[in-house]
Amino acid sequence: MLFNSLEFLLFLPTVFVLYWFVFKNQLRAQNILLLVASYVFYGWWDWRFLSLIIASTFLDYFVALALQKNDSSLKRKYLLGLSLLGNLGMLGFFKYYNFFVESWVEAWANLGITMEVSTLKIILPVGISFYTFQTLSYTIDVYRKEMQPTKNFIDFAAFVTFFPQLVAGPIERASHLLPQFYKKRLFSYDLAVSGIHLILWGLFKKVVIADSCAIYVNEIFGNYDKLDSLTLLLGSVYFAFQIYGDFSGYSDMAIGFARLFGFNLMLNFNYPYFSRDIAEFWRRWHISLSTWFRDYIYIPLGGSQVGLWFQVRNTFIIFLVSGFWHGANWTFLVWGFLNALYFLPLLLRGKNRKHIGALQLGWNFISVKTFFSILSTFLLTCLAWIFFRSASVTEAFAYIE
Repeated sequence: MLFNSLEFLLFLPTVFVLYWFVFKNQLRAQNILLLVASYVFYGWWDWRFLSLIIASTFLDYFVALALQKNDSSLKRKYLLGLSLLGNLGMLGFFKYYNFFVESWVEAWANLGITMEVSTLKIILPVGISFYTFQTLSYTIDVYRKEMQPTKNFIDFAAFVTFFPQLVAGPIERASHLLPQFYKKRLFSYDLAVSGIHLILWGLFKKVVIADSCAIYVNEIFGNYDKLDSLTLLLGSVYFAFQIYGDFSGYSDMAIGFARLFGFNLMLNFNYPYFSRDIAEFWRRWHISLSTWFRDYIYIPLGGSQVGLWFQVRNTFIIFLVSGFWHGANWTFLVWGFLNALYFLPLLLRGKNRKHIGALQLGWNFISVKTFFSILSTFLLTCLAWIFFRSASVTEAFAYIE
């Protein structure tokens, strides 16, 4: 079910009326309603994939309880490994199985050896990358003893499946969103109005900006070999606005819908195309995903507290994993690698945290310099987006050529 669909237009008011009028002041009933509504929302696309999200929910619920009861370091590692294996195993099978099989066959074919290996007709479950990371954040935080596991299965299941951000983020941390299911929620007129403003703004980004740009992007990328350079340059710029309109539009709508039910979700996009360098861009773009990789992969690898070359290694790991998270294609890996290359000079010069303050522009030399920094960062980002949008690496290089 899409936010901009007729089904959702009927679904949302129904849930809203039941939530605030029928089950008013009944916290448990409201949480059950949200859980059932989220299952309906997710199962509307294909009810069979509800089994995956339910399996992930049960797995991490019971693993977290077991972690609380065990002080043995070895047993706790086994339990964490079980959660990682189960969640990433499902994600890997549905999203990456065919990619690995096809890459394996192609690698042998390049050596002159033909292999007969069958791929599977696998449908990628909507939102699996998002809810997998969300539930893993819970298990990892419990493993680190940074939060206590919940004994209320309904609250935990509602957290995992919360429909406003289930299929497109933000990827909420358990430490931020889960406690909101424990507390009595009172309707706030101001919060609801701000939510409606975000919903309308997000809908504008998605329908007016992203969908309009998509028409030109599809035409240009589909016929890149017949078009002139200026048109191809515009195609990459159009795609930059298309993907921003899609991602941030859905995030804004998700935050807005959550506010209608008394919840606060994290900011996910913060004017990324006004970034002065690529490091600032990644602090402003898809913030929930970037901070997830930082806290659960980059810092455990040593982060910036290790030697320079290990910092370089960690940076490339993060960007390559980020690229692979977005899709099972070599184009996404090249996109991640290219962003790591952009980031590398800042890291080597110790300037990767230079622009962490608010952006201010005025009529002076510094502002002119800032403008060109923003422009150059945007153009570098557009160049990388060509790989993100192209069907293959070969096509991306041909487009650039």
